[in-house]
Amino acid sequence: MALAVTALAPPASAADGEVTFTNGGVTLHGTVVAPPGGTKLPGLVMVHGSGAHSREDYRDQAEAFARQGIATLIYDKRTEGYSQFERSYSTLADDALAAVAALRKRPEVDPARVGVWGLSEGGWVAPLAASRSADVAFVVTLGANGVEPSRQQAWAVENQLRRLGMDGSLVRMATSTMLRQLAAGGVFPEAHYDPVPVLKSLRQPVLGLWGAKDVLTPPGEAVEIFRSSLARYTLRVFPDAQHQLRRTSDGFDKLPGYAPGYLELVGTWVHDLPATSTADAPPPQDRPSAAVTPLRWYEPVWLQLAALVFLLAAFAWYPLFRRGPAARSARWLATTGLVTVLGFLAVDVVLQVTMGKALGPVVAGRPLPWLALQLLSLGTVAATIGTAVAWWRHRTPRLGVLLAGGVVFVPWAVYWGLLGV
Repeated sequence: MALAVTALAPPASAADGEVTFTNGGVTLHGTVVAPPGGTKLPGLVMVHGSGAHSREDYRDQAEAFARQGIATLIYDKRTEGYSQFERSYSTLADDALAAVAALRKRPEVDPARVGVWGLSEGGWVAPLAASRSADVAFVVTLGANGVEPSRQQAWAVENQLRRLGMDGSLVRMATSTMLRQLAAGGVFPEAHYDPVPVLKSLRQPVLGLWGAKDVLTPPGEAVEIFRSSLARYTLRVFPDAQHQLRRTSDGFDKLPGYAPGYLELVGTWVHDLPATSTADAPPPQDRPSAAVTPLRWYEPVWLQLAALVFLLAAFAWYPLFRRGPAARSARWLATTGLVTVLGFLAVDVVLQVTMGKALGPVVAGRPLPWLALQLLSLGTVAATIGTAVAWWRHRTPRLGVLLAGGVVFVPWAVYWGLLGV
């Protein structure tokens, strides 16, 4: 029977205890949710998914676990040292271990039976914490990944774009070139964290849970990797569940309540850790994830920024400096080149902020702004050829700078998919 969020008992059904603990000079605040009057209870520390989270984001599940006789610690995620540009799984793992130490000191808790629970990003962090301390008795993960964060993100982004009807060069750019540049530029910290060595080092029992309709984590690959890496495991797949094990129709929406049996399974498993390993069959995926490789020597971030600045300067040069002979092709090159580069920057920002949702209607697998940019790119190439002819005739610096911009534009546009199919 599914336990819907709206059906959960109010906080009065569990005894709450405020706790604080410190790691790396940062004091974190949490709440222990436990059944009133309990003794020698197993304990569970809930480790957050990515982004900003408070303890209240997990209270409903903590209360469900408390009703099953588990003392659960939920805490406010650190903000110091955690952002889009800065994060450390090592630090987050030490936060979790500090929480484990605080929970083990509680009088109602059996210190030998305290484990960690991790959702999504927490599926990287919780095993890492367990690998560092024998004080962690077990691990529970939801929507955990067996692949690197960059690879998972590329798979998730492609799912979203394909859901919107997109295909072709924009999808390839967004899931490869853009992610690789962001990671190299420091906008995607921990992009290449490899979870497999940590999984192979674990000796604690692990309960791994996935939704078969997960569109953020490649669940089939995760089940396979966990099964081949862990020493002791229970791996379960819920058929009509999404990333957070909420009920769903397609993986993208959230229906009321959790997947039937999820909350009860955690309670039963924690109270009676299995001695043998079992695993459900990996759920099918529409396509496998693909590795997002680090930048090669010839495509560093500084070179991309330099090319961008040069293109803007070269295309703006021609209309700003009006001395010398004019050519229709040169005017076209200055206009189409400048509009294309600025337009690409705008589309790139919108793509990152809205995951493609604000790019408008899609025609032949391309949102209209991207289709327009591709047509402008073709026009820019044609105008570059015409400008080369004009420069050959007149040999002026004004035309030379503009032509240089057109020449640089071609490989730049190919690299970013503007001249791709």
